[in-house]
Amino acid sequence: MSEPSRTREVPPRRFLFVVPPLVGHVNPTLGVAAELTARGHQVAWAGMPEVVQRLTGQGATVYPCAGPVLGEGGADRPPDVRGPAALKFLWERFLVPLAEALAPGVARAIGEFRPDVVIADQQTVAGGLVAERLGVRWATSATTSAEFTGALDGMPKIDAWLDGLMAEVRGRIGDPEGTADPRFSPDLVLAFTTEELAGRPARAGDRIHYVGPSIAERPATADFPWAWLDPARPAVLVTLGTANTDAGARFLTECLEAVRARAGRFQTVIVDPDGVLARATPAAPDVRNTPATLDVQNTPAAPDDKDVLVCRYVPQLTLLKRVNAVVCHAGHNTVCETLWHGVPLVVAPIRDDQPVVAAQVVDAGAGIRVRFGRVRAAALGEALDAVLDEPRYRAAAERVSASFRTAGGATAAAAHLERLATASAVTHVERPATGTAATHTTTNPGGER
Repeated sequence: MSEPSRTREVPPRRFLFVVPPLVGHVNPTLGVAAELTARGHQVAWAGMPEVVQRLTGQGATVYPCAGPVLGEGGADRPPDVRGPAALKFLWERFLVPLAEALAPGVARAIGEFRPDVVIADQQTVAGGLVAERLGVRWATSATTSAEFTGALDGMPKIDAWLDGLMAEVRGRIGDPEGTADPRFSPDLVLAFTTEELAGRPARAGDRIHYVGPSIAERPATADFPWAWLDPARPAVLVTLGTANTDAGARFLTECLEAVRARAGRFQTVIVDPDGVLARATPAAPDVRNTPATLDVQNTPAAPDDKDVLVCRYVPQLTLLKRVNAVVCHAGHNTVCETLWHGVPLVVAPIRDDQPVVAAQVVDAGAGIRVRFGRVRAAALGEALDAVLDEPRYRAAAERVSASFRTAGGATAAAAHLERLATASAVTHVERPATGTAATHTTTNPGGER
């Protein structure tokens, strides 16, 4: 149930979020941080400032850390890498190097900010490992439910390989004597979903608190031509998130063909940050048969095309209030934000946890799954027709939405974190990388360091 307000006074505490350079993993922390701040606590982030600062906005405290970004530093996955190979690539070429690069910055952030609790993203294992090594309580921020809903059941070799990989990383940046899985805090796992979508947990169930999505206003990153939307027609959003456009040219082209075949029935906004449609679509003399392309960060004028709008970026949360269906890659953040608004989906999972999340959408009755690598415009169009025209998909999406709102979101997450902070010792022993020890008091009502 939602916990709309505190029933007792909680002394001011400090909370440090350790996040990866992935938009869908940072966004859920924004609402929780805002709620903690409203309750009188101090909040900071540790991560790569070029990503985190853009999302948290000016004025946020961000402790800089080094690390790779997907698409850079050897983490540029070929579009055809899928399944177990994609998982292996993700951990070996991105998440493990990220953990080792983040660790020194996380240690500095803990030493300077002196948090009562570290909130470590489930895939940013440096947060849990360094916090454990320095004797600080930590919670897990789970922006996907795939790993604790039995996603690796039936693949014991992969599960064992991941466990071995975690042990190796612990030996390099954590406490070699530690035992906690850095993906699952021994004290608290915040899952930004509900059982109505994710199902019952098969792992770490005693620590998991389903709080639903953490939805909060975000710093404005893009203008949008709102006058372009026709209130008399349904609207569809097509997006592959921020880390999948390398694989998306063919899929977005098929989406464009599918919605063009339904011109006049509904409007479609296609998010194309890398301009793959502009490269894939030949110029046509008739503007009605050419997608209107608008870089909404620079040119907020409404185009002449009234059926299709191709944008590099969109204000997704605000736009979701105006659309009737979403076509996406089944990224957990996009799916949960869509269902929060009671909007049904067509999901085309690519890799990582996306097939698991897509299965959750289908099992909940809130959408239709298509094959990302093979689906054609005709099948995409039929799936869109179904989720737009058949009431059962909207009803299921609204049922999941109701469970999200009941779960409490950022308010419930903040309450759980307050309880963990209160249970923490007022003092703890910090062991910096130099090997010296320093004892300090973490409770600091005045906010002084």
